[in-house]
Amino acid sequence: MTGFEELAKTAVYTKEAPLAVKTNRHSLLIGLPKEVSLQENRIALTPEAVAILVRNGHNVIVENGAGEKAKFTDTEYSEAGARIAYSPKEVYEANLILKVEPLVDEEFEYVQSGSTVISTVNLPTHDRAYFERINDKNLTSFGYEYIEDQAGGMPVIRSMSEIAGSTVMLIAGEYLSNADNGRGIILGGITGVPPTKVVMLGAGTVTEYAVRVALGMGADVKIFDRHLYKLQRLKYAVGHHIYTSIIDSDTMTEAIQRADVVIGAIRAEDGISPVVVTEETISRMKPDSVIIDVSIDQGGNFETSRMTTHKNPTFKHMGVIHYCVPNIAARVAHTASMALSNIFLPFLLETGTTGGIEQMMYANRWFMKGVYTHKGTLTNAHIARKFNMRFKDLDLLLAARF
Repeated sequence: MTGFEELAKTAVYTKEAPLAVKTNRHSLLIGLPKEVSLQENRIALTPEAVAILVRNGHNVIVENGAGEKAKFTDTEYSEAGARIAYSPKEVYEANLILKVEPLVDEEFEYVQSGSTVISTVNLPTHDRAYFERINDKNLTSFGYEYIEDQAGGMPVIRSMSEIAGSTVMLIAGEYLSNADNGRGIILGGITGVPPTKVVMLGAGTVTEYAVRVALGMGADVKIFDRHLYKLQRLKYAVGHHIYTSIIDSDTMTEAIQRADVVIGAIRAEDGISPVVVTEETISRMKPDSVIIDVSIDQGGNFETSRMTTHKNPTFKHMGVIHYCVPNIAARVAHTASMALSNIFLPFLLETGTTGGIEQMMYANRWFMKGVYTHKGTLTNAHIARKFNMRFKDLDLLLAARF
């Protein structure tokens, strides 16, 4: 074949070429404010996550010092491409606010009408007026407690529960020791000395991780739950033969009275966690034994529980030490912030690619589960029933908009 023939053949024959894929990229303006409530130390995005978002065309505003308690500096965020804001007002100019604790009074003054806010809900700490104020601001609100993934799991709750479970036994050991006027006993067991008795209420993720730590330290562990299938699943996950029982008054009461540590980790099924331990039972516990109520953010599992903070984490009632801090994961803020960032980074990237929050909700039913208010309208049926408020189904709202 001559050079001319080869050139002619190349020009006439069709060539394969990749088809252009249409993308609907939407640039997000994300605000990371500094937390101002409940000694919160976490931040929802790490500098590494911010760098990836910026490389993908998004803009991030970080309030001065927002990451300091989690050991992330302003310099790291600045070098990642974020703009450092020196007042809350600048941060709340963003139309997507990502924080940990719910909005407080002063933050309502800054947040822009029509913005999207992603944070925890902490339902038991609010009244009807709080949600009316959210609606008055025309906000779209996502709750950490309600956010689901494609598989139907609750990634934020799962991740923070893993951290709480791993941390809770360290807290128990701290308050059993003489250093905090405890009983002066070691958490676990040593040769010739009876092991510490630990009772855990609930067979979820917190208990799964707490059990692993407790067994590794040699503690005597008993677990109670209302559902047999959860106890079976827990035994399989832990991979050890452990004492488990359905909650009943006699067996559980006796175990609690003999316990050195009791951990309440029964999560709410309807927004408020069940009270399963009465004041009378607590009055019969050993002096200076320890109660840790992990479910306090949803009301608590003990009749004597009341919410405490990292600054004043405990109180003593009937001679029993109560630890009722709602944000246990904030004790290890660096780790917890990395875990939150791993959850929110892919979600934000997909939101940008899809075309924004509204389009993301419309395209992904699992994503919609996290929404409890939409553009000034309550969309969560449980919150509506609890406070006798009107609500609208989010499916219908979105269908009307599109």
